[in-house]
Amino acid sequence: MTFDRAIKIAPSILAADFANFGAECAAAEAQGADWIHVDVMDGHFVPNITFGPATCAAIRPHIKGVMDVHLMISPVDAYIDAFAQSGADVLTAHIEAGPHIHRTLQAIRAAGCKAGVALNPGTPASAVEDLMDMVDLVCVMTVNPGFGGQKFIDMTTKIKALRSMIGDRPVHIEIDGGVDPKTAPLVAQAGADVLVAGSAVFKGGSVQNPAPYGENIRAIRAAAEGVWA
Repeated sequence: MTFDRAIKIAPSILAADFANFGAECAAAEAQGADWIHVDVMDGHFVPNITFGPATCAAIRPHIKGVMDVHLMISPVDAYIDAFAQSGADVLTAHIEAGPHIHRTLQAIRAAGCKAGVALNPGTPASAVEDLMDMVDLVCVMTVNPGFGGQKFIDMTTKIKALRSMIGDRPVHIEIDGGVDPKTAPLVAQAGADVLVAGSAVFKGGSVQNPAPYGENIRAIRAAAEGVWA
């Protein structure tokens, strides 16, 4: 992964066809996705259960670019190696998921992955101020994690604060939750560069008819890039 601040669209496979993940990942990339975002949920840290390292390993051969794995699980540390070995490029852990986030981030990097830290809507930017030299990505949740298709929560003040903290460090700001062509400009203007979108990408299309994925991705990207023009 080479670092740049260009807008990246990361479709969340939480909104894809669960029976056809490999083909869905390939279709999303073919239609212009920059990253593929994998939402891992444990039914404990968040009120939903999705998938684990075996699923990541199964879809990895179908993903040419970045596999961005978001661990909404607690505890985290015991599973880092398994997800790293499954082919994750980025592993993101929640600061709220355990008492020793610094150790968790060290373990993620030691496993050979880029290290991300995620903040729930109720967690302030200041919570990660002392971690800026430990992370490659900060994920700002713009919904309460657990389910797709939720309404966007405005976190632009937090995003701006993080952008100021990051300065010239090579750290991405990722937005997860309720991203669509209406909300993308808000977060891009505040300083975000990685936009996770689930239903807003996969709606209206399928593996057999992937063209809508491309239309949706282009609409989100154009809306986000418009504020930078």
